Amino acid sequence: MNSGSQRSLGRHGGAAVDAAVARRATEAVPSIPRDAQGPVFREPWEAQAFAMALALHDRGLFTWSEWAATLGDEIKRAQAAGDPDTGETYYRHWLNALERMVAAKGLADMQMLARYRHAWHHAAGRTAHGTPIELRPDDFTD
Repeated sequence: MNSGSQRSLGRHGGAAVDAAVARRATEAVPSIPRDAQGPVFREPWEAQAFAMALALHDRGLFTWSEWAATLGDEIKRAQAAGDPDTGETYYRHWLNALERMVAAKGLADMQMLARYRHAWHHAAGRTAHGTPIELRPDDFTD
């Protein structure tokens, strides 16, 4: 991995995660990109997606074996659709697996997730680069 363009979770301001929890996750899911200090991320959203999965696991939503199976399935689906599997899309698969798991466990349905995804894209379009994206009620309208 090109560690110059990536940051470990502990050195990344985008998400705060207990180092011991992150270590257990990397032991349970060996495909997680990592360096000597732990998981690595190219973008802040990757660290945030990682942190969300850790928080949901910590709350008992899923086991790591369930997570690994869902993530593996997402990666296989992407490869079958032509993903070159070069590593750059790993956390996109992670996010897709997270959405599937949340829907399968009844926390949100795919329609709600799509609604928030649309709102997020709308909000991102009006937000200046480097400024945190904030959702507003009008982001949820078509």
